[in-house]
Amino acid sequence: MNTKPKYFLYARKSTEEDDRQVMSIEAQLFELREYARRENLEIVSEYQESRSAKTPGRPIFAELMKRVESMDGVGILAWHPDRLARNSIDGGRIIYAVDTRKIVSLRFPTFWFEPTPQGLFMLQVAFGQSKYYSDNLSENIKRGVRQKLRRKEWLGPAPFGYQNNPRTRNIEPHPTESRIVRVAFEEYAKGGHSLVSLSQFLFDLGVQSKHGTPLVRASIKRMLSHRAYIGFLKHKGEWFEGSFDSIVSPVLFEAVQKILQMRERPRHRRARHDFPFTGLFRCAECGSMISAQWATGKSGIRYRYYRCSKKHGRCSQSYIQESDLADRIRIRLQAISLPSRYTDYMTQVLQEWEREEVSASRSGVQNLSDKIQAAEERVSKLVSAYLDGDIPKDAYLAEKDTSMRSLAALRDNMKDFERGGKQWVELLREWVLDLKQADFLSSSDDLPAIKAFVRKIGTNPSVRDKSPRFSVSAPFDFVAQRREFLPDPTLTPRSGAALAESECIVLRRRWDSNPRCLATRRFSRPLH
Repeated sequence: MNTKPKYFLYARKSTEEDDRQVMSIEAQLFELREYARRENLEIVSEYQESRSAKTPGRPIFAELMKRVESMDGVGILAWHPDRLARNSIDGGRIIYAVDTRKIVSLRFPTFWFEPTPQGLFMLQVAFGQSKYYSDNLSENIKRGVRQKLRRKEWLGPAPFGYQNNPRTRNIEPHPTESRIVRVAFEEYAKGGHSLVSLSQFLFDLGVQSKHGTPLVRASIKRMLSHRAYIGFLKHKGEWFEGSFDSIVSPVLFEAVQKILQMRERPRHRRARHDFPFTGLFRCAECGSMISAQWATGKSGIRYRYYRCSKKHGRCSQSYIQESDLADRIRIRLQAISLPSRYTDYMTQVLQEWEREEVSASRSGVQNLSDKIQAAEERVSKLVSAYLDGDIPKDAYLAEKDTSMRSLAALRDNMKDFERGGKQWVELLREWVLDLKQADFLSSSDDLPAIKAFVRKIGTNPSVRDKSPRFSVSAPFDFVAQRREFLPDPTLTPRSGAALAESECIVLRRRWDSNPRCLATRRFSRPLH
């Protein structure tokens, strides 16, 4: 009579990811089958599992033990006891099955076992060592994470826009992806993109999901709110300052957050129509928003018309056709623009001033250094107060988040000063580019681009007597008031360029007297 038990083969690896430990299961099966052949063991079933044994709850292992406990006198073949269990519950279940003779044989190519008191003791030791290894590994990982946090290094794979550097064990901006992230923030901050349109914009740049489709709205929003791009890292719900370079400035990041918050609950519309100028103008008579609708002319051709929505009562303003509205906006843009020959010369002047500023020292460096030091001390005291139990965790996290964002903004300002204090040059350059864009849009048929530009440079846009109106900042008024005196650009560009240069000088003097007034290029009164 054959008294040899029948065996169940069990092979396990610790991760569920297919691209990690890919040889573990295959190697175990090969070795165990060869061992069974040499020892003349009968294998009735094989079980394979990709799951950690640190905690109970493995479904394949539970299925194996359920089958073992329904039989008597069976055996289990595995590579090592730690493949069967790394926790006390699963280890105790196997030992109890041996005690009750459900399992009469455990065979391991790398471990000796007999169902004797000494064998059970050694099996318990093996399971205990496996649990100790797992617990110790967990502590080592936690200690490594704490050390990386102290060194302000990124934890885990790099987010989009960054790449892992194995040499420094940190992340650094990716040469291409970081530029895409920066462009995404800049485009969304202009206010002309929704999450869906920005997804399509990034898709055109090659940013797509693993299925080859544009990113969904949630992914775009997650990217635009990811604080890694301003140099922060997150661990267990808490943000820490990172030692890696940021991709976007804190000012740009906060501007995007305000837009995201403003659009958190968008107004749902039953139908969408192509009305480029809706949401931009108000009626100058009653203050209601200008709405749009389709209308059919006498020739049967459909036109888009804009009118007062009359939400605030009766109004005498009449309809205006979209083409007429666009023409009058273009005339307004033409009045505040300069030909490219002038703006090109202004750009050259700005480049010369920029070179001067790069070599000049800034008196505000020491002031910023003191503010940064005070902010760092404030964060340090806040952490100490939390560790001492003086403040609750929720209040601590909220206050620390605010302080760290303020500190990041101060450090970004310090970088500007260290680069030569070129803020006013950048603002002037942006103004020159706006003049150039106004000249381009004054003859363009891209109505959404015209709307976005008017929203960018204009304030209080309204319509009265079929005429669009919007205020612009003093630099644009300067151009509008003097544009009629510009000479023919085909004859002598120097005179017109000198006029534009004089405005640059005026703005530079205004910056020297009060830098903050140029922060948004919105002035309460004209410059003199």
